[in-house]
Amino acid sequence: MDPMDIDDKLAGVPEWRREGEEIRRTVTALDFPTAIRIVDEIAVRAEELNHHPDIDIRWRTLHLALTTHDKGRLTDMDFTLAAEIDRIVAEHAV
Repeated sequence: MDPMDIDDKLAGVPEWRREGEEIRRTVTALDFPTAIRIVDEIAVRAEELNHHPDIDIRWRTLHLALTTHDKGRLTDMDFTLAAEIDRIVAEHAV
């Protein structure tokens, strides 16, 4: 994916930022149980897409990172899952 394509894709997921060959987002949930529900829903969707984020949970704060590990770079799938994560997060009124 060329840098201009990445910039275009990032415009579609404005909560995400690029760091090298990853895109990242931090989410602060209402409370710890809500954070875990968000992670559970992300896990289900990630399995369906066969594309898995790196997730770090700190109380009610989730740090999410996406890259296509087997390609060693960003691909369309990262942005597809980012949009799905955004949808899941929005459903939890975060």
